[in-house]
Amino acid sequence: MHHDAIVIGGSFAGLSAAMYIARARRSVAIIDAGLPRNRFAAHSHGFFGHDGSTPAAMLDKARAQVLAYPTASLVVGEARTARPHGDGFAVTLASGAELTADRLVLAFGLSDELPGLPGLAERWGHSVIICPYCHGFEFSGQRLGVLAMTPMSAHQAMLVAEWGPVTYFSNGFEPDAATRDELIHRGVSIEATPVVGLSGAAPALSAVDLADGRRVAIDALFIGPQSRLNSDIADQLGCASEDAPFGRLIRTDALKQTSVPGVFAAGDIARPMHSVSFAVADGVLAGTALHRSLVFPIAA
Repeated sequence: MHHDAIVIGGSFAGLSAAMYIARARRSVAIIDAGLPRNRFAAHSHGFFGHDGSTPAAMLDKARAQVLAYPTASLVVGEARTARPHGDGFAVTLASGAELTADRLVLAFGLSDELPGLPGLAERWGHSVIICPYCHGFEFSGQRLGVLAMTPMSAHQAMLVAEWGPVTYFSNGFEPDAATRDELIHRGVSIEATPVVGLSGAAPALSAVDLADGRRVAIDALFIGPQSRLNSDIADQLGCASEDAPFGRLIRTDALKQTSVPGVFAAGDIARPMHSVSFAVADGVLAGTALHRSLVFPIAA
């Protein structure tokens, strides 16, 4: 079946884009592999009207609302390839099935590349976190740590200090004199001994283990991991990309269109700042821009 649009990715950005396409009475197929980036978190914070909700419950409700529109459909599976097809595009799934559409929205998301420290993976999204705006309030005034993973980590430690006392584990990323002075000015303790593991009753965290045998008491550890695109479909289509501090992003214009006419991108794969709110807003913008490109194809 041919569609007006295919949305690759059924999380917050993808479902938001699909809803606006469906509300414009256009046919839209959502291809969803069912692996949203924030599936590791028990609660999502900061999204207007849904603060503290479970991400899975939010997606279940949104999916049901989108699929209530008669022109919207869901395909459970992984999109493997995409290519130009006539005046539009063809997308092939891992199952071998093929769908075609006039337009595409790429919203397949990112995966975080976690450091291989013992005890870290089982705490990811609970007591090992990235964003203080998303999860910092819940640890207000508690013992906080920042594990350096890039030169930007010192900046992260300065920011996290707004939520509580911070230990900056430099882990090989030693701050220069000016940065060290700024960290100290903000009340951040600096620990240069390498980190070798995390301790406590997971998913909670009670301490960071150091190479010299010491343990530093910590209730939450912030990290800034590198990320990777969940699919190479943007490369297959020839979409331009760019490097960001924590990984590669798909380049879009102000209306979320990529460098390939008719292909839009939304959510974490198309912006350097990440949150549910940003992802939903991106999806709305991509969905409405896609619809207008169908109405006024010269502007596509």
